[in-house]
Amino acid sequence: MTALTLFTPAGALAKAGSLKRAAKRLAQLGFEVGVDADALARHQRFAGDDATRLAALHRVADAAPSIAMATRGGYGLTRLLDQIEWGRIARSVERGTRWVGYSDLTALHNGFIARHKGLAMWAGPLACDDFGRSDAEGGVDEVTRDCFLEAMSGALEAVGFRAPSADFDGLEARGRLWGGNLTVLCSLLGTSHWPKVRGGILFLEDINEHPYRVERMLLQLQQAGVIDAQAAVLLGDFSGAPSSPLDRGYRLKDAVAALRARTKTPVLTGLPFGHVRTKVCLPVGGTVDLYVQGREAIVGWQSDPRLAHGGHDHQDHDHH
Repeated sequence: MTALTLFTPAGALAKAGSLKRAAKRLAQLGFEVGVDADALARHQRFAGDDATRLAALHRVADAAPSIAMATRGGYGLTRLLDQIEWGRIARSVERGTRWVGYSDLTALHNGFIARHKGLAMWAGPLACDDFGRSDAEGGVDEVTRDCFLEAMSGALEAVGFRAPSADFDGLEARGRLWGGNLTVLCSLLGTSHWPKVRGGILFLEDINEHPYRVERMLLQLQQAGVIDAQAAVLLGDFSGAPSSPLDRGYRLKDAVAALRARTKTPVLTGLPFGHVRTKVCLPVGGTVDLYVQGREAIVGWQSDPRLAHGGHDHQDHDHH
């Protein structure tokens, strides 16, 4: 069976029930689920104090399970970035560990790929958000589940989505995939944890940020030279913020238009990723190919057996 460890590196879990449900459902999908000893720890809003969460991260890395899945995001990994022993994380990836999550995991993903070329982590579901919802809350999204299973088995080599328009028909681009949560990513700009990716495919999402705040962060990246240096930008979901009577018709599409007016880099919308029920898995740090035909966009990659199937310490990685 494929070993999957659940750990909580950032915000505290409000209820143990969602973790129990997630562990049970993942076990039913064929994983050998382990839960880190401090997964339910609490200190203020965090899943234990900084030392506790750092130790958990290193503990998971040293154990090198096939999959290291965060239970939730929130905020907290930024506090740890200067203390993380990145070599221990890299060794786990080289041994086959797939680190999975999104939202606050953006800090871990990008801090990692800033230091290690040729190694990838996975932007994908969080245990409690995506596998721990009660049936009354809607349960598990089938597309999210199936995409996760394919990614973890090494079978997933592409994801597709439909753009709102055919403005980028014929676009082809290849580059290193990077990015994640826009707010978290912007917080890394100018630090040693910032990946200096040029010619990459940058993907972005956020939640509960008004379109003007999204625009401000997008323009920060553009004015810093980041957007112009990319082969393409893919925008996922940016929902959750209430509109203001001051908007007078100003919406997210206007924020996107403001960015497009200032860069030659293609900016596509419609990527099924973010704080939404249905989300794909994406190899952060891996090289991907982007193809657009009409409104249909495909992001594809070569499956790396070392990253997809694990190293010599794991057995039976092809249970799907």
